[in-house]
Amino acid sequence: MSGDRFEKGWEMLKAIDGEAGERVIEFLKDIAPDPVRYTIEYPFGDVYRRPGLDLKSREIATVAALTALGYATPQLKVHVNGALNGMFAAKEVFADRDAKGLDR
Repeated sequence: MSGDRFEKGWEMLKAIDGEAGERVIEFLKDIAPDPVRYTIEYPFGDVYRRPGLDLKSREIATVAALTALGYATPQLKVHVNGALNGMFAAKEVFADRDAKGLDR
């Protein structure tokens, strides 16, 4: 599995879902390599990298859609983890701004 779309998708998956996303891909790659490649290339390599919405907005929309489906609990857990990664990053930025006496 290689190529520009795959590599960009893999980096986006790691940025969004961290280890949780990597574990899902690792678990599935031997039994379903093509769907794994498609998942990395299309949603993470193409959709998440489109202009128009920032990553936070995309993650909020994804969590809302998966919650509304009601049957995508494993995917929801991965994306809630991604949303939390964003909150941890925000907390670091806020702490840095506070230390510098800047407004949030």
